[in-house]
Amino acid sequence: MIRVEGLRRAFGPMVAVDNVSFTAHDGAVSGLLGPNGAGKTTSLRMIYGLLRPDAGRIDVDGFDLVADPLGGQERLGVLPDVSGLYPRLTSREHIEYFGELRGPSRAEVRRRTGAWLDALDMRELAERRVGGFSHGERTKVALVRALIHEPQNVLLDEPTNGLDVMSTRAVRGLIRRLREEGRCVLFSSHIMQEVSALCDRIVIIAHGRVVAEGTPAELLELTGKKDLEDAFVSLVETEPHA
Repeated sequence: MIRVEGLRRAFGPMVAVDNVSFTAHDGAVSGLLGPNGAGKTTSLRMIYGLLRPDAGRIDVDGFDLVADPLGGQERLGVLPDVSGLYPRLTSREHIEYFGELRGPSRAEVRRRTGAWLDALDMRELAERRVGGFSHGERTKVALVRALIHEPQNVLLDEPTNGLDVMSTRAVRGLIRRLREEGRCVLFSSHIMQEVSALCDRIVIIAHGRVVAEGTPAELLELTGKKDLEDAFVSLVETEPHA
């Protein structure tokens, strides 16, 4: 479980995240939504430890990520907004390298790597260097890298961005599987169809603040809308600037 309380982060005079609080539960998919510049990616970067918050608390399975960053990060698997892959390594080398860094034996990492390559139809990419990959192919490698150590909590920033139809279906199926396994999934997406199909709860951020939180049905009831996209636009447009 991931619990965020009073999270704040400023860059000079600009406040990117302002007193953000929410909880992402085990066995559920939580969506983090907002327009560009709303503070979603900054919030995710603080949760997985890339940025240090100016104020607030981040709790990952009982670990205070600010006070004990390594304790919390061991419980996380992260697909960031930028893949950060090494261009000269192959897909398999990336996955096995990061898998071994996380602790499982080499034999276990190889077994898991093979299973993931099959699950996401990546066998043809396994021995190729990622330097020439498309955006979607890089995303697949980064996604498996995030999951190879079987984390309890999974953070996904735009996980289907750049993927073709079949790969998108595979990733959505994977997210559902993670939920069924009792994991905590927190992801950001601009695709309302995807959010509606996958999310148990939605947190909407605008101008660095949480403007609404609830199930898709609760957000529809709150706004009086019949469509989740219309509800999202209504909530974001009515939120005043700071």
